[in-house]
Amino acid sequence: MNFILKIWRQKNAQTKGSFKTYLLKDVSPEMSFLEMLDYLNKQIIGNGGEPVTFEHDCREGICGSCGLYINGRPHGPMRNTTTCELHMREFNDGDSIVIEPWRARAFPVIKDLVVDRSSFERIMHAGGFISVNTGSAPESNSNPVSKTIADKAFDAATCIGCGACVAACKNSSAMLYAAAKIAQYAMIPQGKVEAKERVDKMVKQMDAEGFGFCSNTYSCEFDCPKGISVDFIALMNREFFSSKVCKQKQT
Repeated sequence: MNFILKIWRQKNAQTKGSFKTYLLKDVSPEMSFLEMLDYLNKQIIGNGGEPVTFEHDCREGICGSCGLYINGRPHGPMRNTTTCELHMREFNDGDSIVIEPWRARAFPVIKDLVVDRSSFERIMHAGGFISVNTGSAPESNSNPVSKTIADKAFDAATCIGCGACVAACKNSSAMLYAAAKIAQYAMIPQGKVEAKERVDKMVKQMDAEGFGFCSNTYSCEFDCPKGISVDFIALMNREFFSSKVCKQKQT
């Protein structure tokens, strides 16, 4: 297979970037998208050029670091698929493929296709944890959690923090990410103790990072590689409203 690749090249955050076109031949349809980029970089290095910088780690759809904007879609054309799980057989021979980094003020470009997603980490550091002393492991079923609630909490916890929701949103909102991280604790007994403090701190940090507001287009859910539901945003809003009402009653 042969492809025309239009890739964003940017030396660093201070310089202006631009697209550069590469013609790549003899690509195996069984290559993953990242293997295709490895193949491209091997040719660039062989010709004395500087390879395209992109981020990756597990290459198993787990870590979330591989996110790229491919032909106008986060992670490419396949739903519920990360960039590293995408294969070249999903494209047609001779296709032009446009590859960009995430586009968001809160995700500044580091180099080429790599962005700084540490804003997500700061949201988690603000309150995405349980700090109360829960003691030793309780006896089985001593604090029952319904299967429905347990399953929903697990669904929220599958968020890998890749940033596709931000890249998909026209306002660069991080609501789906924050909602998933809040929900994974808010729905279990151990997380309810600090629930109101948690949602206040995480939403405040999310706003401070410069993410936009939710535009209710559901593009975040559509392009999330883990299929996380926007229902969690509604849960987060309820938690946030509840925390404000409680504060007003206390004052």
